[in-house]
Amino acid sequence: QVQLVESGGGLVQPGGSLRLSCAASGSIFSHSVMGWYRQAPGKQRELVAVITSLGSTNLADSVWGRFTISRDNAKNTVYLQMNSLKPEDTAVYYCNSRVGGREYWGQGTQVTVSS
Repeated sequence: QVQLVESGGGLVQPGGSLRLSCAASGSIFSHSVMGWYRQAPGKQRELVAVITSLGSTNLADSVWGRFTISRDNAKNTVYLQMNSLKPEDTAVYYCNSRVGGREYWGQGTQVTVSS
């Protein structure tokens, strides 16, 4: 069983930055594919960014050049650095882990971009 705990969400003005963190329990974090998803009100959950166990990353077109995903295997933590935030980035952001054929989700953290 893997538990994921997100932190770092909040209210930020357009053009601002936030860094989300996701701390994972267990000893298999380094073997996990980690991802960040988001869900805005009335919309489906969508993939924002993913990082493999080897550190390869992929980002959604909508956040390319603004967001960065990274991981620290020594801390069992994955990060999402969000820069140049826009109102359309407002959503609940969820951490996701895929390992050993199983999938786990965090509880989500709210990000609101508004002036």
